[in-house]
Amino acid sequence: MSKNMIFNYRLLVVSPLILLSSLSLTAQSDTSSWFNRTLNRFTHDDLPPDRPRFLAYPTLGFSPETSLEVGVAGSLLFHAKNDYLKNRLSEITAFGFFTLRSQYGFLLDNAVYTDQDHWLLLGKLRFQRFPLLYYGIGPDAPEEDPVVVDGNYILLRQRVLRQIQGNLFAGLQTDVQNLGRVDFGGDQPSRPLPEGSGGSTSVAFGPSVVYDSRPNMLNTREGWFAEVSWLHYSHVWGSDYAFDVFSAELRRYHQMRAGQVFAWQITGNAVQGNAPFNMLSLMGSEMMMRGYYTGRYRDRQYYAAQAEYRWLPFPFSKRFGATTFLSAGAVTPSIQALRAQQVRVAGGAGIRYLIFPKKDIFVRFDVGFTREGASFYIFTGEAF
Repeated sequence: MSKNMIFNYRLLVVSPLILLSSLSLTAQSDTSSWFNRTLNRFTHDDLPPDRPRFLAYPTLGFSPETSLEVGVAGSLLFHAKNDYLKNRLSEITAFGFFTLRSQYGFLLDNAVYTDQDHWLLLGKLRFQRFPLLYYGIGPDAPEEDPVVVDGNYILLRQRVLRQIQGNLFAGLQTDVQNLGRVDFGGDQPSRPLPEGSGGSTSVAFGPSVVYDSRPNMLNTREGWFAEVSWLHYSHVWGSDYAFDVFSAELRRYHQMRAGQVFAWQITGNAVQGNAPFNMLSLMGSEMMMRGYYTGRYRDRQYYAAQAEYRWLPFPFSKRFGATTFLSAGAVTPSIQALRAQQVRVAGGAGIRYLIFPKKDIFVRFDVGFTREGASFYIFTGEAF
């Protein structure tokens, strides 16, 4: 998916009960049984696999961009017409949060397949007050003295895709983003002010083509995902800036043996035209280049690849698993300007906990390492 948003943020939906689950490894058998019964009741996982699940629960999470985060989430997991044998898993999730860094917001995500996959609806809505760090533009942006950028952020993005044949979908998408009430580092910011530092509204329409053979978007064990998209931001429909964003992505998932998956991903993002700083391509997130702060590097173009090996779960456990991952990526003003020394490498490992066995959904705890240090993340679903 496109990584061209300054606040490329994915939902953290980890119950405090799950964070305590590691204690069950050393607890007595009766305590372990009590914990599992409580967790299953809490997540309603005793329902048959064809029944929709609506989950409402407190959340607790952590990432470098937020520090400690608490909130409330509600998720609806379902199959069209309750047919889990023929129709893919759909998800609609709402989430409200606040963090120790005075960030707060409301998020709504949808990934909905209609009956027999005739239509695919992919979208997100965001309202956030979300102070973040700005390091500058370019592949050599220094690590020292980043600017704290504060402001209100609104995003509405929706894809409406029609099944062309089998796993191939095509359709239109719209993207509306507004960055307002911006405080760019106070009276004396440590970086020169970039284009759009006073705030901006960006509005786009464009086509999208998706190939998706994944049966479960939150935990894919076999299949392909590919997307090519173009978004045209224009003054005609109210955008403050006129520019284009081209994105391409390819993912492959291999079932190696029972419970083990090898997955890889390649992605690229290119911005052409006069774009504000918050719409440039970003490197670093909880999905790709884990270990780098979101937007640690930004420029007109971004290319990255990653590979991951997953044990879901371990052969000796019904709930616990793990993963190892390695990624490399770079930002550049143009493909001609890309140099080998500008490529950054990140890698790490993680632990998995099977929270919804009948939906095959895990919670992940990842630690990513880079030459600038380490970061850790807690989320539901796999990174890609």
